[in-house]
Amino acid sequence: MPELIRRRWRSFAVLMLVLVALPYGCSRLAYKERELLYSIQPGIASWYSGLPAGVQQMNIPLEGSQFLHAWWWPAARKDAPTLLYLHGTRWNLTAQVRRITELRNLGFSVLAIDYRGFGDSPGDLPSENSVYQDAQVAWQRLVQLQPVAQKRFIYGHSLGGAIAVDLAQRIARQDEPAAAGLIIESTFTDLGAAAAAVIHTSLPVRWIMSEKYDSIDKIGAIGMPVLIVHGTDDRYVPSRFSQALYDAASSPKQLLLVPGGTHLNSMTLGSADYARALHQLFGLKATQGAG
Repeated sequence: MPELIRRRWRSFAVLMLVLVALPYGCSRLAYKERELLYSIQPGIASWYSGLPAGVQQMNIPLEGSQFLHAWWWPAARKDAPTLLYLHGTRWNLTAQVRRITELRNLGFSVLAIDYRGFGDSPGDLPSENSVYQDAQVAWQRLVQLQPVAQKRFIYGHSLGGAIAVDLAQRIARQDEPAAAGLIIESTFTDLGAAAAAVIHTSLPVRWIMSEKYDSIDKIGAIGMPVLIVHGTDDRYVPSRFSQALYDAASSPKQLLLVPGGTHLNSMTLGSADYARALHQLFGLKATQGAG
């Protein structure tokens, strides 16, 4: 899987160089940018071995005939905190089982979605606007599942971290029901900065990209505690992005840098520190969610 990620970022970086060299505004280039960014892998992840016991599949209705395919995995405790899981690019829910399982073992009930166009959620090629809308609809469903605001959390990994920050800002503006906290992992300040890091350029790439994901401009106004997690050995999204997000965020906040952690394994490698940070920042005590 790391080699697939490397090839995708190389292709994305080449496109960014083209966009820098040419006048922007070509809709075909913008569409190609989205194709490379989301790079959706169809079907089931090769390492998927089936739904864990207790996971309920559901479809969350959207306007018209569309819907979001979702997994709902309630914790054994009926009063457990509940978390909306927002994944990153390329892989659908079948590739997320390990991380979702770890979050449940940390004590959460988990609602996880595939954005439109991913997995079993029908739809066209996603866009920044469409995934933001999907997160909002999923959040409204989570509110129904967990009516207590103090027990509602948002989690986003990689690109999902940027989607989670946007949702948190909407909640702060009171466009959505309240949340108790935000957890983002292995994410970036804005998509242009992430692309510039890959191609090692100081050119202002973010200004010529159609997809912005400008978390750095939003995180200071989210109005809720935020835990920011990153592996120090992440070769695709450098941990300095999480440091910058932490610096821009308002208190209460906590930064957890996992020594040796990569883009994919920081929750596993740093599980004890993860549980400690959840307790320190949110007052949550990790309990085994199985049962």
